[in-house]
Amino acid sequence: MVGVQIRIEATDLPGGSCGPSPESPGGYHNIHVGVQRRRRPAELLGLVPGDAPSAAWTMDCTAAPSPGGIDLKGPYIQGPPGGRFIYLSWGTVDDTAGFRLFRRAKLWLDAVPPAVLDQAVELGLLVGRLGLTDPKGNPRCAAVRPPVIGWSAAPGPGQAGTGQTDPGKAGVR
Repeated sequence: MVGVQIRIEATDLPGGSCGPSPESPGGYHNIHVGVQRRRRPAELLGLVPGDAPSAAWTMDCTAAPSPGGIDLKGPYIQGPPGGRFIYLSWGTVDDTAGFRLFRRAKLWLDAVPPAVLDQAVELGLLVGRLGLTDPKGNPRCAAVRPPVIGWSAAPGPGQAGTGQTDPGKAGVR
């Protein structure tokens, strides 16, 4: 097993409010997004307001060879081998800082091109870049695969040319 980091870089956040749904006819207000921890839906990495200019989350994981290619595992990676993904959870934050989930985006790791994943394991960092507003102006949700997200490899912490000072930092950029 090899240690690798995954960094999700998000732009085009949808704003602090979004439209109604059957569950919330008045819409959703004070919306935030964060990365959901595996088996702990209430534990979110780097909760960011929906009206931030951008957001980034960095997660540690391990990469191991598997019959289907490289298998990524870590505290923020969901799903079984061959069906791994990362949840970006959207919710409202109330006056007591309580988070109430209303939708999630599923960033499918099986959609990372194999050559990019191989290079990320070698360099130490897999980077996913995406916009977080869907075509209707709402928070992006459901399955997310290229071309909605672009995957690339980059030098990880401790590699020359990273420019990173705090690889565990998450949140507003």
